[in-house]
Amino acid sequence: MPVKLLMSWDIAPEREQEYFEFVVREFIPGVQRMGFELSDAWATVFGSQPQILVGAVAPTPTRAREILDSSEWKSLQNQLMDYVRNYSDKIVDVR
Repeated sequence: MPVKLLMSWDIAPEREQEYFEFVVREFIPGVQRMGFELSDAWATVFGSQPQILVGAVAPTPTRAREILDSSEWKSLQNQLMDYVRNYSDKIVDVR
């Protein structure tokens, strides 16, 4: 049964340009290379919700956990943290 990784964050102030370059050149390709299929990307323009929400689907909960436990994922996530604040993630069933 497929699962979805939901990630949310706010872009760090004064890092917007670097953030977008990193996401397009490294983060998205890296997530896909590891086995997630990007399914959603939302930006909050107004309000107090996280600025960015991204959804990525894995074929099984086991595969999602393997990816999230990998050193490649941890490295990619650490790089993302240079550009974002208030990061959170969770795995949910695909509906």
